[in-house]
Parts: sequence; C-alpha cells; structure tokens
Amino acid sequence: MRVISLCPSNTEIMEYLGLTHLLVGVDDYSDWPASIANLPKLGPDLSINMDLVEELKPDLVLASLSVPGMEKNVEALVERSIPHIVLNPQSLTDIEVDLIKTAEALNQHERGKAAVKEFRNRLNAIKQQGLNTNKKPSLYWEWWPKPIFTPGKINWLTEISEAAGAINAFCDVELASVQTDWEDVLRRKPDYICLAWVGVRKEKVQKNNVTKRPGYETLGYVDDSRILILEEELYCRPSPRLLDGLEKIYRLIH
Repeated sequence: MRVISLCPSNTEIMEYLGLTHLLVGVDDYSDWPASIANLPKLGPDLSINMDLVEELKPDLVLASLSVPGMEKNVEALVERSIPHIVLNPQSLTDIEVDLIKTAEALNQHERGKAAVKEFRNRLNAIKQQGLNTNKKPSLYWEWWPKPIFTPGKINWLTEISEAAGAINAFCDVELASVQTDWEDVLRRKPDYICLAWVGVRKEKVQKNNVTKRPGYETLGYVDDSRILILEEELYCRPSPRLLDGLEKIYRLIH
C-alpha cells in the first residue's frame, strides 16, 4: 500500500499504528517520527500540491478537516478520484475511532485494535493517578497570544486537563476554541499558565511574553515557575501524541 498523509496528526496516527513505512509522501508540517524526514513534501496542509499527490499514485490519502480551510484538499481529492479517507478528531475518543478507521482502510484490523487498547491503557493509568490528587489546579492554555485563543469545553485539552487531575480554566465556554482577552484570563486566576502556541517552536517562546503583560502581578505567583512553556506538537495536534503531553503535564503540575 502507498499512503499519503496531508497533516501532522494523520502522520502521527500512522506511526502509532506502526505503519509509517507505508507512507510515500507527507505535508510540509509533518515532522515526526524522524523516519519520515526524507519523504517527498507536498506543501503546507492548507496548500497541498495535488499534482504531486497524483504523481505519487497513492492507494490511500489520509485527509483531514482539523484546520479550517482543509475542505479544499478533500474537494480536490474527490474531483481527481483519488482514494481517501477524512479524519477530523475533536476528542480523545475520536482519536481512538480514527485509529480503527485508518487501520481498517489499510486492511490492518488487528493493529487498529491493539493501538486503541494501548492508547486506552495509557490514558486510564494517568486518569487513575489524577483521581488520587487532593487539589485540582486550574490550567489556562494559550494557543495564540494576539488575539488570545484558548481551548474551550469542546476540546481535547479539556479532557487532557481532567485526566491530569486538573481543570481547564475555560471549560465553561461551550466552544472548541475561544477568542478572548488577557483581562478575562486574569479574572479566572488560573493556577498555571500553559503556553503552547500553534506552529511556534517551544524555544522561541519566553516567559516574559506573559510576565510583562499588564496586571500579571495580580495572579499572585511567587515566581514564574507557574508559567509552563510546552511543545505545541504535544498539545495542539489531535493525535495519539497527546498522551505524551498528558504524561508530561501531570508530572509538571503535581
């Protein structure tokens, strides 16, 4: 089977299934695992070069709707009659469903079942530890600083927070992504600030991006250790790697 992935979370699902060796091309943002480094790059996920996709003669393309604007990739695949499936996970349960869906599309049913079992076991292990914590700190997740975007209730980071024995500070907002302002964040008085800016490498984010904001001192932090600079690839992509992020955030806050 010749498989193409059009976004990083799909590529990571292939790795979790142990099927990365089937990939013959990926989008520009797919950067894990290291074994895909030399594969043909087909453009950024919102501007995929469909001529290149067609030239690679895939048996299956893993498309996505996880970012607004990806619809045109799906439309182009339909127009060209290129075999594909569309993944659009919004929750941890959706990721399990997509592991099965992808495995079945590749006639690898047993791999799908095994991957879901492993995923669920890891998730439940951390959840159990989270249940045993006395205090549930509130976490403010920042996806983008200007304007501020943060995950709301209908988002995997609310689930990740709860599994880690914490609470998403914006879990009362019935949205997947919330555009708000710094004053709103200050009013909620989060115990931790988790910076995971989409598309920005961890090394380029500084704690003073937050500490110099007006009113920061009203949060009452003793020092800046309550500001966590995190790998966006472990928190902003709906893939099984969210479990790596979950295990990390649990260690950091407890």
